[in-house]
Amino acid sequence: MPARPTRFAATPHAVFFDLDGTLADTAADLAGPVNAMRAERGLEPLSLPTLRPYASMGARGLIGRGLGVDRDSHDFPVLRDEFLARYESAICVHTCLFPGMSEVLAHFERAGVPWGVVSNKYERYVRRILAQLGLLERSVCVIGGDSAAFAKPHPAPLLLGAEQAGVQVTACVYVGDDLRDIEAGQAAGMTTVAVTYGFSGDQQPPAQWGADFLIDAPHELLALLPES
Repeated sequence: MPARPTRFAATPHAVFFDLDGTLADTAADLAGPVNAMRAERGLEPLSLPTLRPYASMGARGLIGRGLGVDRDSHDFPVLRDEFLARYESAICVHTCLFPGMSEVLAHFERAGVPWGVVSNKYERYVRRILAQLGLLERSVCVIGGDSAAFAKPHPAPLLLGAEQAGVQVTACVYVGDDLRDIEAGQAAGMTTVAVTYGFSGDQQPPAQWGADFLIDAPHELLALLPES
């Protein structure tokens, strides 16, 4: 069996990031609405470590874990709307970049490698968060789950991101903390990087997703760049 590569074959034309659990730690702001909804219903709050694995699944996962209601239930649409209204009112209170990510983005910019965000979160939410983090004008694209005809794991959002960035899709890298991210990146023909520091869900571990590379911290992404 050939040895697994330790670096990208070439400098990427662009690097795209998932938002929740990859670029930024949004877990506390996503857990807040669920616990507020539980409190209103006389339920005890759930700890952040309990809710964190469900954060990448958005309202669907958090409502399922926090209130025991899945998206096939007739109660789900009303709960989802309540969740989103609460989330939108306090969308970036505790949210922050993961440690080391600011330096990673700065390095890419100095090296002339554009970066962007491709998320399944509504685009308007992605834009608000990036703006509050001071990153909106620096991101070469801002793609949400409603920006293209399909959301991840379909490749459409990544293809749109590459189109907006004006780069060759197969020369790009996609970084994510969810199996859907890796599936979308592979379907788009991008090099994929799975992260273990994100939310990752509670199912198959990142090492089993079939990504081209696996990193345990944001700064490890820089070690994948070809030696100059």
